[in-house]
Amino acid sequence: MDYTDIPIEDCLLGPEGDMLLFALDRVHRQFAWKSGGLDAEQLYARHAPSRLTIAGTIVHLAKVEEMWTASAAGREPGPPVTGTEPWETPDAEWTDALSASPEQLYALWYGTIARCRTEWAGLIAEGGLDVPVADDPGYTVSRRRRLLDILEENLLHTGQTSIIREAIDGLVGNDPP
Repeated sequence: MDYTDIPIEDCLLGPEGDMLLFALDRVHRQFAWKSGGLDAEQLYARHAPSRLTIAGTIVHLAKVEEMWTASAAGREPGPPVTGTEPWETPDAEWTDALSASPEQLYALWYGTIARCRTEWAGLIAEGGLDVPVADDPGYTVSRRRRLLDILEENLLHTGQTSIIREAIDGLVGNDPP
């Protein structure tokens, strides 16, 4: 799996939902490029003094994507937020991901973003982005907000991953070739 496995169609003048999904697809592709093709040692490498690793970031982004997509859909989160993997506990992705193989990590992330992307397309088509989402009692946001939260989280961690990746093997740039 690599960044070319993430389909992307340019969206120059589309409606808001299509534009936001395009932006998320684009940052997914950037993250896939920055995090892709690494062996276990490289995925587990830290950029001291931070404990952040690309392996942990892969699991973290998969969990965030699933958690906030589930919220927008009004359902309980599934794997990787729940399940039998070691990273199902809160914040475990930053440490327990270091016991997963590169194949497990990439399969987890690619599988999660594909499932969530399909779900988001359906949510937008079947009700739009203004549907209220009540995560906690007294805290209601819209689907739009949840989609923007996912986009923001991916942008933040793609930037961090870019710094770690440059330290690993010198890969630089904003977009895959």
